[in-house]
Amino acid sequence: MEATDERALWNEKFRSGSHASMEPDPFLVRAHRDYVQTLIAEGGERRALDLAGGTGRNAIFLAEQGWNVTLLDISDVGIERAQVEAAKRGLLIKVRNEDAAFADLGRAAFDLIAVFFFLERELFPDIREALKPGGLLIYRTYTIEHPRLSGGRGPRHSMHLLKRNELLQVFSALEVLFYRETVIGKGVAELVARRP
Repeated sequence: MEATDERALWNEKFRSGSHASMEPDPFLVRAHRDYVQTLIAEGGERRALDLAGGTGRNAIFLAEQGWNVTLLDISDVGIERAQVEAAKRGLLIKVRNEDAAFADLGRAAFDLIAVFFFLERELFPDIREALKPGGLLIYRTYTIEHPRLSGGRGPRHSMHLLKRNELLQVFSALEVLFYRETVIGKGVAELVARRP
């Protein structure tokens, strides 16, 4: 699918009220409490990337925790909603309205990268490289088990579904701090890993 088609698809989803919740993903909240607060010192500029972050629910949570956050997403509707919500809360988030599949994430640019329900395998090496030494990756997305467990909700094509243990394998150069795959109600893999 071309970027313009993908942009139109997500713009329509966000306009229709899909993905309207501004509550951060519970896994991000737990990972931030259990790993980020302990392993990444406060003070100085702490830079985070919310990759393919939609309407910014996770970016806004990170900004509330004192992070200098960049939200990168293909949907201009999603980006606009994120900016409006951030302004309501008195927060500032940087935005990049780009197709994440082709974005330049930089090298050693971020102390924290959050990726939720987005899968573009070609970006895996770029995600690793974009972490600063000691930086954390928090990743959560669907697995190949999801279509069977979800009653048909969510993605069904294998290009959007992780194979078993795929995140563990692809990020094996990082220090894996937490990993699990759930099979209750939906198939999801969750990872917290640190760049040495």
